[in-house]
Amino acid sequence: MELISLAKNPVPSGPVVGAFDGYDGKPMRYAVWQATRGPRRGTICLFQGRGEFIEKYFETIADLRGRGFAVATCDWRGQGGSHRVLKEAMKGHIKNFTEYEKDLFRFMKDIVLPDCPPPYFAMAHSMGGNILLRHAVKPGSWFDRMILTAPMLAFADERIGYPQNLARAYAETLAIAGMSNSYSYRDPNQAESTEKFEGNPITTDRERWSRNRAVLEVAPQLGLGPPTIGWLKAAFRSNATITNPDFAANVKIPVMMFAAGKDTIVSTRAIEDFATRLKVGNLVLIPGCQHEILQERDVFRQRFWAAFDAYLGVSKLAA
Repeated sequence: MELISLAKNPVPSGPVVGAFDGYDGKPMRYAVWQATRGPRRGTICLFQGRGEFIEKYFETIADLRGRGFAVATCDWRGQGGSHRVLKEAMKGHIKNFTEYEKDLFRFMKDIVLPDCPPPYFAMAHSMGGNILLRHAVKPGSWFDRMILTAPMLAFADERIGYPQNLARAYAETLAIAGMSNSYSYRDPNQAESTEKFEGNPITTDRERWSRNRAVLEVAPQLGLGPPTIGWLKAAFRSNATITNPDFAANVKIPVMMFAAGKDTIVSTRAIEDFATRLKVGNLVLIPGCQHEILQERDVFRQRFWAAFDAYLGVSKLAA
C-alpha cells in the first residue's frame, strides 16, 4: 500500500500508510498523520464519498493538521487502494451498506483507537455521510461530533433522471433478475471523475478538478466507474432508512451538515429536511457551490472552514 505523490498534489509529510483487514479479512488501505501545530485537538477521522481516494484529500488533510488535528483516513471497500469487490475493478459495487459499517468498526478498532489521540471527530462526504449517520444512531459511538459535507440522504432528481420511486423499483427489479453486478447506466472505459471539466457536476474549480484528474492519469487503478445495480439498490435502501421521519430524532451525536446550493448529485432539500428534525445538529447552506465542497473554489471553502472552526472551537491563530 502506498500513496501517489504529484508535484501539484504532494503527500503531506510524515504519513503512516498501510492496510487493515476489513470485516471479511480483505485489505483496506489507510493513512494516518499527526498534527503539525498545537494545541493538539484530537483526531479527525476523514471518510470519503463514493469513488474517491485518499490522495484527493491531501489539501484537506494539510488544512486539518494545521488546525491541531491528527488525521486518520481510509479508502472504502471497492474503491481507491482498497479491496475491489468484483473482478471488473472499475465497477462500484456493494451488496448492503452494513458492509461499510463493519469496515468502519474495524478501522476504528484496529487503526484509530490504538494509536490516534482522542477526542475523535468524524468528517465525511456524500456517501461517507450516509454511512456515518447510520453509525450515529448506534450505542457506544467513538465520535464526539460529526461534520458532514453534502451527505447522501437522497439522490438529486437531476442525477436520477426519473422519479425516485421508479428508479428504486428499477434497481430492485433488475437485482432480482440477476443483474446486481451490472452497471446501472453505462459501461465506461474510464473513471467517472476523468470526464470533461465543462459541465461537470462536482466542482467549479478547474485547478482542483485538474489536480484530481492528474492523480488518476498516473494511477488509474484508483479510479471507479458508475455504480452497479446492486450498489444502487443498497443506496436507495440506506437512503430510505435515514430519511424515515423517526431516524433523525435518534441521532444523539452533535452533527454539523453542509449542503451545496447547486448540488446535482445528492438532494439538498433532503439534507435541509433532515436537519430540521435533528435534536443536536445544524445546517450550513453554501449557495452557488457544487457537490464537492472541499474540492471547490476558495470562496466556498473559506465559508466551510469558517463554520468548521467555530463549531470545533479552533482559534484564528491556530488555523
